[in-house]
Amino acid sequence: MNLIFLVLISAGFWFLDSAYPHAYLNNAFRSFAWFAAIYFVFKVVLEEWAIKGIEEERGRYAFKKTVSAIYLFIFLLALVGIWITNLQALLVAYGLIAAGVAISLQDFFKNIAGGIILFLFRPYTIGDRIEINSKFGDVVDMGILYTTLMEMKEWVSGDQATGRITFIPNGHLLSQMVNNYTKDHEFIWDEIELPVTYDSNWQKAQKMILEIAIQETKDMAEAAERALARLKTKYYITKRDTQPVIFIKITDNWILFTLRYAVEARQRRAIHNKLSRIILEAIQKEKDVKISSATLSVTGLHEVKLKK
Repeated sequence: MNLIFLVLISAGFWFLDSAYPHAYLNNAFRSFAWFAAIYFVFKVVLEEWAIKGIEEERGRYAFKKTVSAIYLFIFLLALVGIWITNLQALLVAYGLIAAGVAISLQDFFKNIAGGIILFLFRPYTIGDRIEINSKFGDVVDMGILYTTLMEMKEWVSGDQATGRITFIPNGHLLSQMVNNYTKDHEFIWDEIELPVTYDSNWQKAQKMILEIAIQETKDMAEAAERALARLKTKYYITKRDTQPVIFIKITDNWILFTLRYAVEARQRRAIHNKLSRIILEAIQKEKDVKISSATLSVTGLHEVKLKK
């Protein structure tokens, strides 16, 4: 009905211009004729026909909003071109319209620019585990406007999924830092801190913990070594030790052991849990090795006698 209405108005102005020639009548006829053509292309063909092929609701909404914005922009350009005959004024008008559109849709164009950078330079791809704009998760989809993550962390401890799907605007690629945990290689370093009392046999504890770590992470350490060797062909990377190592720190309360080891990024929490459990079980079997804590332990009291 809208299209028929525009065509009838356009025909009416054409009839009036034929009977009573005038520049304004001619411009009005051309304006409504262009309006009818633009309306047919964007509102009838694209919004009514093409949108039926998009099954996903969010995609249909984004497509419709984009079509509406382009439709309005082209219609304004057509009106300016018809009614403004002065070339200098026309350029100024086009510049003002372009500036207005750029300001009103700056986030839209920023997301498109970020999407182009994403597909050209590939800071991450499908399946990568990334952190961007303080959001952590696995990339499950990449679009021209948004990156879709399976969210992790938040209220869930460790590297575990929350179940939420997070949409990150690609415009953040232009201004935010991106951490990629699995690009080019899939290994990171993790640490376990273990406080040991001063009266423990700390040399024995150090040897025992290190032997457990070497045994349990042997395959991962070798795989990490190979991955780093491949990585050196692409980046300048100095020597990195992938074998487990223990660092010792003396504090006021205990001897702090920090076990550092290489682990696959997606297995960090599982391996952390496994090593912690095995180390605790081993320490419980040793009488001369004790875990320290910040609690106070009362070992004895003086005998108190009450007299009348």
